[in-house]
Amino acid sequence: MYLKKIDGPRAVKLPDGSTMTRADLPPETTRRWVASRKAAVVKAVQFGLLTTDQAKERYSLSEEELLEWVKAATQHGEDALKVTRVQKYRQP
Repeated sequence: MYLKKIDGPRAVKLPDGSTMTRADLPPETTRRWVASRKAAVVKAVQFGLLTTDQAKERYSLSEEELLEWVKAATQHGEDALKVTRVQKYRQP
């Protein structure tokens, strides 16, 4: 079996004891971002599976967009990543 050479770890252990691998990430061609896909990218960045720069490049995200996802998920959980709930969690 041949493993493709990559930068960074192939898997990370999450605080709940589960393991997250690169296979758990959304495809690079993702254009429709639902909360669960956003949460997967945020977890990958927070726990070191991807760097911020790798995530931005891989998914064509802006700095502000990724930081907003991380901030919302950190402060309010995965529900804050839902588009329909954005107004509730935004500060006035």
